[in-house]
Amino acid sequence: MPVIELLESMEKACNSHYHNQSLLLLLPLFLSLLVAGLAYPTQDEQSQIISRFQQYLQINTTQPSPDYQSSTQFLLSQANSLSLESQVIEFVKGKPVILLKWPGSDLSLPSILLNSHMDVVPFEPSKWTHPPLGAYIDEGGNIFGRGSQDMKSVGMQYLEAIRRLKLSGFQPKRSLYLSFVPDEEIGGYDGAKKLAYSDVFKDMNVEIVLDEGLPSTDENYRLFYAETAPWWLVIKSNGAPGHGAKLYDNSAMENLLKSIESISRFRASQFDLLKAGLKSKGDVISVNIVFLKAGTPSPTGFVMNLQPSEAEAGFDIRVPPTADIESLEKRIEEEWAPASRNMTFEFKQKATPHDDLGRPLITATDGSNPWWTLIEEAIKKANGKIGKPEILTGATDARYYRQLGLTAIGFLPMTNTPFLLHDHNEFLNKAEYFKGINVYESIIKAYTSYIPPGRDGVLRDEL
Repeated sequence: MPVIELLESMEKACNSHYHNQSLLLLLPLFLSLLVAGLAYPTQDEQSQIISRFQQYLQINTTQPSPDYQSSTQFLLSQANSLSLESQVIEFVKGKPVILLKWPGSDLSLPSILLNSHMDVVPFEPSKWTHPPLGAYIDEGGNIFGRGSQDMKSVGMQYLEAIRRLKLSGFQPKRSLYLSFVPDEEIGGYDGAKKLAYSDVFKDMNVEIVLDEGLPSTDENYRLFYAETAPWWLVIKSNGAPGHGAKLYDNSAMENLLKSIESISRFRASQFDLLKAGLKSKGDVISVNIVFLKAGTPSPTGFVMNLQPSEAEAGFDIRVPPTADIESLEKRIEEEWAPASRNMTFEFKQKATPHDDLGRPLITATDGSNPWWTLIEEAIKKANGKIGKPEILTGATDARYYRQLGLTAIGFLPMTNTPFLLHDHNEFLNKAEYFKGINVYESIIKAYTSYIPPGRDGVLRDEL
């Protein structure tokens, strides 16, 4: 759209209160498109883009019973409309991994992988203003739906960015893969992990993986170079039962409470470092108690005059890649669950913060990593601002690729957006969704065009 026509459309948009609100939200996108020399989508094209996003949100892929058949059919139809190569692989029956491919012109160059997951976490409909699977759009342009932030938006933004690039006549030099994987919200063991360690993935010759990140509540996009490893710890305590009025040592509850007190002191010490600004969220070991289980059940609740012989508690621990693992393991064994107090422990999940060679799972953010430089440049080219590199405090599928020694970057193209992952009333504004498409278009173009300095006499700066 020429600049004059764009300005005329902006003037018309000011004629109503609703469009005036939307215009203010879209101004950064207008500017970024002008800077990049890109045509802003027409009203009809915008409606189609949003409609496709809504359709994906409305497919019920909620754990623990996601409808992967419907999501697979939908995504394959999108791939077909874009003339992308596609294949569906079930490493585990009923859990499809969808791989889409846009072949590059130079198949000798390693490829790019853009990852997203199809499943979403459960929700409580009564706590939502609008139906969680309705993809309702309010007057402010907010699209409500489970997965609008985590992370169906990203999967569709990949596809919309490819649509725009194909329409512009762009031809990638490197092959571009898109993976839509199952079960990320329950660990990714039957999805991304299976793919990462498969012969299929080896044949893809991937050099860089782009996966999810977190939204930003300010104007700066967030880039993640590592993430904390989840350790789900269950501590069990045993002791002799006794009358509720009896005072004696080493009861199951007393021993468990001693452990909880020790863990609470450690948690406080880590939290103090965070509150003092000495460390960031991704640099401390977080520990949170998630359940307590004890007592003897009765028809009216619990037996109140009986001290139980068993008690247990569960803790969600997040371990950064820079942490002293041996020291933490020793602390758990000797302080938090010592056998001398009739304590035992087990891990429901214990992800490693190190790769297969024993190195911390960290992606370089300096000049030694061209992919980090490229994504920063691409975001800035799309008129975006970038904050300080971060360690993500959750767990994503990116860890499986980092374990292989690959470069993996976490990114969610959302600014000025409240953090609503796994929360009630999860939403994404239409303006942010369109901006995200523009950002991914810039990233895909930069990544798939990159040729290492010296190869065929072509330098990256010349692209």
